[in-house]
Amino acid sequence: MRSPSVGFTGILVLLVFLSACCCSSSTHGSLETEKTFAIIKPDGLLGNYTDDIKRTIVEYGFRILKEKIVQLDEGTVKSFYAEHSSKSFFSSLIKYMTSGPVLIMVLEKDNAIADWRALMGPTDASKAKITHPHSIRAKCGLDMEKNCVHGSDSPKSAQREISFFFKELSADVVAEHDEL
Repeated sequence: MRSPSVGFTGILVLLVFLSACCCSSSTHGSLETEKTFAIIKPDGLLGNYTDDIKRTIVEYGFRILKEKIVQLDEGTVKSFYAEHSSKSFFSSLIKYMTSGPVLIMVLEKDNAIADWRALMGPTDASKAKITHPHSIRAKCGLDMEKNCVHGSDSPKSAQREISFFFKELSADVVAEHDEL
C-alpha cells in the first residue's frame, strides 16, 4: 500500500508540470495577457442576453476590466465605424447601433483578441447557428447586422477601440505585435 504523502506529492508534481506546460506562451515562454474591446449591441442588451454573455465571458477565462452602458449617438457611431463609411450597410449600421443602449467592455486574458473572436462566432449569426452553434452570435444573434456582439479584430484595433471609449486606458492597452 502506498503512503498518502507519496500520492499527494505525485499529484502535486503532476499539477506543477501541467501548469508549466499548459500556461506558458509558445512564442515567448511566458504569459502575455492581452486586452480586447467588446460590445454587447442593442439587440443583446434589449434581448436580455447581457447576463448570459457576461457569464460566458468569465467562464472562458476573461476578466472584465471595465464596463459601462452607453447610448451611442450618430456622430459617435460614424466615428467609431469610420472604416465602413463607404460600404452599403453603413447607414443601416448607424441606425442599428443608435437604436438602444450598448454595453461596452474591456476584456483581458491570454490571447484575448483571438479567443473573444472565436467565442463570438462568425459575423453572420444565421451562419453561426449552423457552423458554430455554441458561439454567442449563434445563441443570440439574428443575422449579419443584428449579431449581438462586437470584438476587436487585431491588436491595433483593440488599442484604438479601447482608447476611443476608455481614455484612461489608452496608454496601457496592448503590446504591439503582428497578427495574421
